[in-house]
Amino acid sequence: MFVRIAYLVLFLSMPLAIYLNYLYAPTEKIMGDVQRIFYFHMGYVLVFTIAFFMNLLYSISFLINSDKAFSFKAYCHAEIGVLFTFLTIVSGMFWAKPVWGTWWTWDPQLTTTFILLVLYGSYLIFYKFALRSNMPKYASIFAIISFIDLPIVYISVRVMRGISPVVFGGDGGGISDKMMETLLITLLAFFSLYIVLADMRLKLDKT
Repeated sequence: MFVRIAYLVLFLSMPLAIYLNYLYAPTEKIMGDVQRIFYFHMGYVLVFTIAFFMNLLYSISFLINSDKAFSFKAYCHAEIGVLFTFLTIVSGMFWAKPVWGTWWTWDPQLTTTFILLVLYGSYLIFYKFALRSNMPKYASIFAIISFIDLPIVYISVRVMRGISPVVFGGDGGGISDKMMETLLITLLAFFSLYIVLADMRLKLDKT
């Protein structure tokens, strides 16, 4: 039932999020229209955060129960996480170029996000080798270690300031009410998208 609701919410919220992004949210005074990337950029961040957290939970569950279903679910969520980490980096590059004049810099948050992509991309490869060697627990241990970088990504933007903006709290300037409404609807759409993608991916190997 929950998954069916997610499909419905996705069907309704994603077109609404696109409409709000381009036609409802006001243009940011300093960055201009390129700032609209922010809404989907944050959606990507939400998805990979949840995906890697679920990967952590299933990896721990597999180490405790030795149920291979948990190991497989951990792998599926990591696939989604890697995809959306990549999208986060790419969308950030398109946001950075016109605003800061560079596609990439070794900003603390960008660097830790890139490391996150490398770690979980390596996990996906290592998982396959671990299965062939009949040692899937090593892949779960690798996943748990990789998760350590995720909170570092969030902390880095505040503790090790670079070009990445702090939008909420701290020294962030905040966003207008219309921008916040657009962001919340976009996050809802991407949360629903995550549930749908996870459901489709888990069913893929069952067919």
